[in-house]
Amino acid sequence: MNGQHSTPAAATGSGRAADSGRRFGPLRTLAGELFTFERNPLPGMSRPRWLARLPHLLLGYVVVLCTFLTTEQMSSHYRVGGNYPLVAAVAGGAAVVLAMFRPIAGWWMALAAAFMLAVQTHGHAGEGQSWPWTPVGVVPFAFVVLLVALRVPPRVTTAVVGLSVAFGALAELRFRPAGSESTIPVTLLLFTFAGVLGYALRAGRLARRKLVEQETLTEEERARTALLEERSRIARELHDVVAHHMSVISIQAQVAPHLVKDPPPELRENLAGIRENALEALTELRRVLGVLRSEQAADPANPHHPQPTLAELEGLVGNVRSAGLEVTTAIAGIRRPLAPGVELTAYRIVQEALSNCLRHAPGSQVEVGIAYGPRELHLCVANTAPTRKAPPSPGAGHGLLGMRERAGMLGGELAAGPRPGGGYEVSAVLPVDPLTND
Repeated sequence: MNGQHSTPAAATGSGRAADSGRRFGPLRTLAGELFTFERNPLPGMSRPRWLARLPHLLLGYVVVLCTFLTTEQMSSHYRVGGNYPLVAAVAGGAAVVLAMFRPIAGWWMALAAAFMLAVQTHGHAGEGQSWPWTPVGVVPFAFVVLLVALRVPPRVTTAVVGLSVAFGALAELRFRPAGSESTIPVTLLLFTFAGVLGYALRAGRLARRKLVEQETLTEEERARTALLEERSRIARELHDVVAHHMSVISIQAQVAPHLVKDPPPELRENLAGIRENALEALTELRRVLGVLRSEQAADPANPHHPQPTLAELEGLVGNVRSAGLEVTTAIAGIRRPLAPGVELTAYRIVQEALSNCLRHAPGSQVEVGIAYGPRELHLCVANTAPTRKAPPSPGAGHGLLGMRERAGMLGGELAAGPRPGGGYEVSAVLPVDPLTND
């Protein structure tokens, strides 16, 4: 029976503990914020920059002035002798300085200085004299409240104002000297004003910061949108122009053998090679279009074909040979896989150089040389003088520029020019460990 009745009791106890935790959780958080002495410096003015420390200078002037006036008032108005007035006044000024860097610690120090003033003036406050706050001593404390409200959440500011006013109110209710004037209305109005002003300034500063962040994000998003639009436009142009013509070439190469009665095997072979190259170009073009139209080219949701490497060099050379050029290859050094960027750049340079040989040096002999060094990859594509006149090329002549840009992106070099005995040569040096731009 005992075991049967213990379960509801335990559940009830745990439920009460949970309710208590929810009820007192915010109070524990607020208490922790009121007893934190972490560094939180007063921010300077953003504009103009040469006045960035103006708030600090003004507060320093207030500290010096209030320290002097508090000392003078306690000596002449309250008739407090000795060194006590100076010690209490310096403590109140030091609290303002501390609050510029550690707001909550400065507030606690200001409370201690106010307590010192109240104790020292208690036996001297008479008719027409305020207590526990002195007329001048309340001013630096208000500045401390303002400094706190500038850098803490509103709930902490409310607690600071409430506890500060309650300090004076409790002191008056229990220890107020006969005939002295009450300071509750003045402190309530002054501390509340300082807290509201600090909260408003803090809210304005946070709003400006968020606005700057939002403007930065908007500019980045605008630039990103413009980039995507430009990539989409390029993709449309490539699709509408290049893809159309390559498709026509492929279809014509497929249909051509059927338009000739008993076509020779050489013609069939050449037409088949043309169609195969056109289909391969279309596949490559579709991959490029996919990259251009994708917002994130590396997104796993948008898989693409692997980039070509030097391992596919024989296939590239075979296509050029089938087009009528005599191509020989020579590889020196230890052949090994390189970084993907180096492999792709080397393949594209050789591909573009061989394409130039097809367009501008028909009938020439081409030599492709690749040398693997310990730190560099050397490429050389050289052709002899053409044996027949090259047909006019409609290209824009950006092949060499593109090759130089590819090599330069990796920190390499590319040179191109005519050979002494006739012909043309393209040579490149690519670092095995390419440069990266952060």
